[in-house]
Amino acid sequence: MAKRGTPNACDDTVSLLPSHRKKAKPSASNPDVCFVGKPIPATEARAKWPHRYHAEKKGSAPNSKQGACENSEVMLALRHYRQAKIDGVLYSLYDDAYVKAEGDKPNYIAKIVEMFETLDKELYFVAQWFYRAEDTVIKNHGELVDKKRVFISDVKDANPLDCIVSKGKIVEVDLTGNKRKIPSCDFYCNMKYTVPYLTFSNLVNETAKIESDASSTISSETGSNGVVNDTNNLANGKNNENNSSDLSEWTLLDLYSGCGAMSTGLCLGASLAGIKLVTRWAVDINPHACKSLKLNHPETQVRNEPAENFLNLIKAWAKLCEEFYLIGSERSDSDPDMDEDGVDNDSGDVKNEDTGNQSDSEDFEVEKLLAVCYGDPNDIKKPGLYFKVRWLGYDSSYDTWEPIEGLSDCKEVLKDFVTKGYKKKLLPLPGDANFICGGPPCQGVSGFNRFRNAEAPLEDKKNGQLIVYMDIIDFLKPKYVLMENVVDILKFSGGYLGRYAIGRLVAMNYQARMGMMAAGSYGLPQFRMRVFLWGARPTEKLPPYPLPTHEVVSRGWVPTEFEEITVAYESKETCQLADALVLEDAISDLPPVSNDESQDERKYGTVARTEFQKYIRLKKNEMVGNLATAQRTPCRMLCDHRPLQLNKDDYDRVCQIPKKKGANFRDLSGVLVKDNKVEWDPSVERVMLDSGKPLVPDYAMKFVHGTSSKPFGRLWWDEIVPTVVTRAEPHNQVILHPAQDRVLTIRENARLQGFPDCYKLCGPIKERYIQVGNAVAVPVALALGYTFGLACQGLCDDNPLKTLPFKYPSCLAQTENDDHSS
Repeated sequence: MAKRGTPNACDDTVSLLPSHRKKAKPSASNPDVCFVGKPIPATEARAKWPHRYHAEKKGSAPNSKQGACENSEVMLALRHYRQAKIDGVLYSLYDDAYVKAEGDKPNYIAKIVEMFETLDKELYFVAQWFYRAEDTVIKNHGELVDKKRVFISDVKDANPLDCIVSKGKIVEVDLTGNKRKIPSCDFYCNMKYTVPYLTFSNLVNETAKIESDASSTISSETGSNGVVNDTNNLANGKNNENNSSDLSEWTLLDLYSGCGAMSTGLCLGASLAGIKLVTRWAVDINPHACKSLKLNHPETQVRNEPAENFLNLIKAWAKLCEEFYLIGSERSDSDPDMDEDGVDNDSGDVKNEDTGNQSDSEDFEVEKLLAVCYGDPNDIKKPGLYFKVRWLGYDSSYDTWEPIEGLSDCKEVLKDFVTKGYKKKLLPLPGDANFICGGPPCQGVSGFNRFRNAEAPLEDKKNGQLIVYMDIIDFLKPKYVLMENVVDILKFSGGYLGRYAIGRLVAMNYQARMGMMAAGSYGLPQFRMRVFLWGARPTEKLPPYPLPTHEVVSRGWVPTEFEEITVAYESKETCQLADALVLEDAISDLPPVSNDESQDERKYGTVARTEFQKYIRLKKNEMVGNLATAQRTPCRMLCDHRPLQLNKDDYDRVCQIPKKKGANFRDLSGVLVKDNKVEWDPSVERVMLDSGKPLVPDYAMKFVHGTSSKPFGRLWWDEIVPTVVTRAEPHNQVILHPAQDRVLTIRENARLQGFPDCYKLCGPIKERYIQVGNAVAVPVALALGYTFGLACQGLCDDNPLKTLPFKYPSCLAQTENDDHSS
């Protein structure tokens, strides 16, 4: 950070970041800087700032050296004051002021919260710092935020009085609801920024605290500019949004949904907190993942399309609803007059213009409209808004996608479709989605991408979905947002993308909070660290992060600035964590299958052996709530318990990997290991397979320059898996079953992600592995859903962390062995 300095004093750094703060040196005596008026009465000062006086003991002289530095030791005070004069300007407690920065850098901004004279007769003030956007985690995305907007922090430190340059005018504003014009000021503030979990939060509590301090300390004679309230306090929650307490059902939009693991967990967790959260809409580009989600969540409107097309669609849909004067009219979750496709039986004429679907010389009569999309469904390089048309007198094989321009003579048909779609909430309009969750892919940060753009990550198309995700939030304006992503968004290019994400939320006036959570800490035998970013409208409570329930040792490197956002207890002594789950806990009850297993469904033929296995076998509607009174009918059939079939050569290699802990290709004949690096054993002739290829392939010997033990690695029962992967190939991963000659099955991977056994997947084998590997671990989403449920009811405080009252899965369900056998 820059040094603060004036011509007469303050030539050392006083940083805004606590970890970098250094002491500021007092100046020589300056007649233009002094306290004025009578000191605050001693009894009042000692009551208000006891830490300035507590070291004085009866019969002992105070140690003046203790007045040297606020940051290493508490500076002791001789007396406190309410006012000071600096270069002829009068300053009072709780005034805002500019504090000199180094060179041509902008002056720092602070609120004066204490004025005192040290035991060495030096004049000091305590600054409570305001941060500009670029001083926060947002950093190089400061341009996203209004330049006149600042954030008050809880960082306070003592500085020589003559560091103050001039008075400032910082007003507190309430930008919720109908935005009011910001009054004349130097800067305005409507949020607090705190370093723990990089949190931007409402000012309500801070305002009340400062006003309380001011009323108890500042006399009516002195006055103060203090904090100006531009509108009603945020605590009143008065705006044009629906009151959260009035919602009987919370609606969720799952973007980049995959097969729906994140929304599944969130809904389960919210129900534990007493909130009915329903995934009404889901969007993903993968057709197989969409089929899986729809199969398991028939109540959800699942759209298989790129997110950018979905954004254009909901914008166009909103315009149509406005055009037909539907906004504000009555709506219902289901319309008995609307068929499965959301269509009607009216008809009209459609002009056949440039669609290439019918003869150019004919007009055809429309029976009904079936669906709507934005894109290029006819693959004619004419993207736009299209409707799927059922032609009168033709069956479904003749259905075509027609551009809206071609429906100019079918206004009534179009109006009826839009009206029914509006009533059914076919697509979300602004305010419809109470909660948006999703993990926008940022493939441009992957270490496997050799062409990463570290200088301008957002110019890389592979990172563009982050912008689309935020644009959808900006348009739909949900009450809550939860974004998930890989830790690389904090590692790559100085955390550029992570900073952008939180900057966009704050720029949209969302409270925000960032944390990292390990799946293993919530009851899975898998480490899997991921970043989660909360967002909440100013009218809502910002959800805390659920604290871990299981003991898992952290792994992996994270940049220093983001080290402290790992969700964890401060010390082990303050918590009672359950033992970490291991592989055996999750999959030991699953029946053996061979490398060439082809059955998608089979009977268990076994009894659940652990609490995890008992729980994971339950049906979805039995996974929360009081199961003692529920009709328990656990899933009798096991689906997706089949592995990716290895080719003959790889299967032969796997069969020779010993069934012991830590086994891998290094245990094969002809391989020596020296100083953790492999080399060929010159005394052993190279073993060949029946195909003529070597038993030990060259790529295994060369992987990571011969230092990796991952190729053809076998997992073991007492281990925690690093992370479930999307590719089930053993060439550079440890994914072999401990006791069987194959890779882990789809279902075994799904167990490691916390999917219930009743959750069926669609698509080819490789696609199902991809769906599971890309998913958010269900128990992590469940824990987050629980804290969301508390927050939306106002049942949590401002603490960024929350202890869970349950441990997954033991306290979620009580079952018996004989209920889960077959």
